[in-house]
Amino acid sequence: MDPNAGPEFGQKILAEGHPPLRFMHKLFRYLPGPPRCKVCHNPFGGIGGKLVAVFGFTPSRKNPNVCVTCCENLPPGGAEADIAILFADVRGSTALGEKLAPSAYAEVLNRFYRAATEVLIRHDAIIDKLIGDEVMALFIPGICGPEYHRRAVQAASALLRAVGYGDSRRAWLALGGAVNSGMTYVGNVGGEGVVDFTALGDTVNTASRLASSAAAGEMLLSETVYGKVAERFPNLRKRTLALRGKESPINARILEA
Repeated sequence: MDPNAGPEFGQKILAEGHPPLRFMHKLFRYLPGPPRCKVCHNPFGGIGGKLVAVFGFTPSRKNPNVCVTCCENLPPGGAEADIAILFADVRGSTALGEKLAPSAYAEVLNRFYRAATEVLIRHDAIIDKLIGDEVMALFIPGICGPEYHRRAVQAASALLRAVGYGDSRRAWLALGGAVNSGMTYVGNVGGEGVVDFTALGDTVNTASRLASSAAAGEMLLSETVYGKVAERFPNLRKRTLALRGKESPINARILEA
């Protein structure tokens, strides 16, 4: 990818996905080895995967469905795009940590990380962060497709089910979260050799605040998200919230497993 391509190129990658990468598609189509990067189609498996791995085309640590070149190794900078953002975290993790031995506590969190990773990758998310007791994921139209709101909400519901909500058995982890969407700055940020692919802006902050307001077993959907999925998830209860840092109350819908 041309580091001098500018924000317009980044915008096309984020919003349109594969079309700006036709050259790479044509090149990689002759190399065998599915599965492939969802962005540039480079092979991860077979002889082709071994060949391109020499040049750095390996699965990203943020999402093995996307290669390092299309994620971490993009040049610093980014572009604004409408994306969906999911936050989910463990409720009562401090109390849980007090009750469990450190190794047992780490085992619970690792189990959560594994469940969250499996769900989010299956729904074409970029896993932005797995830190402490929280996960943050990005649903970018260039990767998820035009129904990225639906993919994010489906992932939120699946994440609740993955920890036991909606089952006849008791949930093995108290989990809550939220999904918000809107124009967001997406790209590689940082400097001095430390660069990370992430999302920044009010949309991210609001998603985080909404997630903090969710009870265990709930995923709160902002009205911008719910407006895109109301037909598939009808009649969700509304909650009005006063979020820290927000001048006006925010309406959200309550999604349960």
